[in-house]
Amino acid sequence: MREHRDSEDAPHPDVWTGRATNRVQWVLALAGAACMALGIELAVQSAWTSGIIALVMSVVGCIAVGLLVLFGTLAFVHVDLKLDRDALEVRCGHVGLPRRRIPLSQVVDAEYLPHVTPRHWGGWGYRWRPEKGTAVVVRRGEGIVLSLWDGHTFTITVDNAESAVRVIRARLLAITPGNAH
Repeated sequence: MREHRDSEDAPHPDVWTGRATNRVQWVLALAGAACMALGIELAVQSAWTSGIIALVMSVVGCIAVGLLVLFGTLAFVHVDLKLDRDALEVRCGHVGLPRRRIPLSQVVDAEYLPHVTPRHWGGWGYRWRPEKGTAVVVRRGEGIVLSLWDGHTFTITVDNAESAVRVIRARLLAITPGNAH
C-alpha cells in the first residue's frame, strides 16, 4: 500500500513503500553484456595459435569487466524503500542487495531534499563520503536524508519523498517517550 495522501493530518498506512528508478543503468548493463559477448567471441572464434597468453588475458579481462559492469549496474537500476511501524528498509536492484534496515529508534529526524544528484556523491550506487554520510543514489531528483542518533546521515533517492518524510516524522513522534498514543 502506498501513501497517497497530501494532508499532514491524514492517517498513515501500516506500510509505506516507495521506489526510484534509473533507466540509464540499462544502457550501462548492455555495455557490460557486450563486453562479455566480446570475450566469449574471442574465446570461440580465435585460432589460439599466436600469443596464447595475450588471448587468455583478453578473454578473461573482457568477461570479468563485462560481469562487473553488468551486475554492478543492475544492482542499482532501482531502489525500493519500505517503511513499517518499526523500521525503514532499503533494497537495491532486482535481487534486493545491497540492503539496509534502519530501526526508527535509531532515527532522530528525516528531511526532504528536492535535488539529490549522483555527482554530489561520486556517482550512482551505494555511497559513503566522510563529510556527507551514506547514501543510496540511483537517479537525480528528490530524496530523503535521515539523521541518525549516532551522528551519521543516510540519504536515499525515492519518488514521493515528501510523503515519506511526513510518515517518518509521524512515526518518530509516536515512538518518542511521552508522545506514545
